[in-house]
Amino acid sequence: MSDEPLIDDEDGTALEAHLESGGVRLDKALAEIFPTLSRARLQALLAEGAVTRDGEPVSGGSAKAREGLYTITLPPVVSATPAPEAIPLTVLFEDADLIVVDKPAGMAAHPAPGSETGTLVNALLAHCGASLSGIGGVARPGIVHRLDKDTSGVMVAAKSDRAHAGLSALFATHDIERTYIALTRGAPSPAKGRIETLIGRSSSDRKKMAVLNSGGRNAITDYVVERRFGEPAKAGGASMAARVSCTLQTGRTHQIRVHLASKGAPILGDAVYGSGSPAAGVKAAIADAGLKRQALHAAVLGFVHPVTGDQLRFETAPPRDMTELERLLADL
Repeated sequence: MSDEPLIDDEDGTALEAHLESGGVRLDKALAEIFPTLSRARLQALLAEGAVTRDGEPVSGGSAKAREGLYTITLPPVVSATPAPEAIPLTVLFEDADLIVVDKPAGMAAHPAPGSETGTLVNALLAHCGASLSGIGGVARPGIVHRLDKDTSGVMVAAKSDRAHAGLSALFATHDIERTYIALTRGAPSPAKGRIETLIGRSSSDRKKMAVLNSGGRNAITDYVVERRFGEPAKAGGASMAARVSCTLQTGRTHQIRVHLASKGAPILGDAVYGSGSPAAGVKAAIADAGLKRQALHAAVLGFVHPVTGDQLRFETAPPRDMTELERLLADL
């Protein structure tokens, strides 16, 4: 190993050191010559392509280390406190205590690694200012529930602490009406039913959720196949795709995506849970519709206003990418 000092560039964003011998795992070797970085952090930087050896990118912490000059380019430090951003919002309802919006696909609910800006929180901070509830913490003010970044649809956020507490209680007891529209590969069978499983982290990929035989948390989804596309010529054959309405009885991470995939009908465009390839006609329709995400839309959100006691219910249609895909699927 090298006893050369760590070298910072003028901006403090790059680290360099020379490795004089190899043979051990790369992440372990790098941890010795870059002692300020943990192996987990080094593995993430390797995966991001932020590490070079003699000017050439290297990746994979389990590979054997080789002698050479290693440079690590560190990403800029991001403030832990989100900044207000003047991002247009489709506001469905707003009063002194809460705000309901139709979140577009591609917008994360709150800042997270890889989505530090352009989130719903950034937009709400600009729109609501100091009135946004702070119970969620500085990184997630007002957020009481989430939609996946690439899922569109209705979301509610709290503007007052009393609304935040009340909404959180409603979500905890599942006293919320939540219905989603999904376009799926094939169709779940039977055409109407309830999916009840345990859902938890996948043992093979910790970034994914999975149906578990034990452990995890109970998850319940009621579904109805509303329309089938590409009906087979012979009776008993499988449809190419379907429009499925899903009503959540619980709210687990990726619940609908995991549940539909477990029924052999993953959501079209889902790069994480959509194993297998759709029929050629469906694949062409996805491309022509410009769908670049999972075809999932939070269509209905209903609840009792936690402060006024009024019954509120909001419903929005899927955005253009999903409506165009459905139109194209109807021609199969």
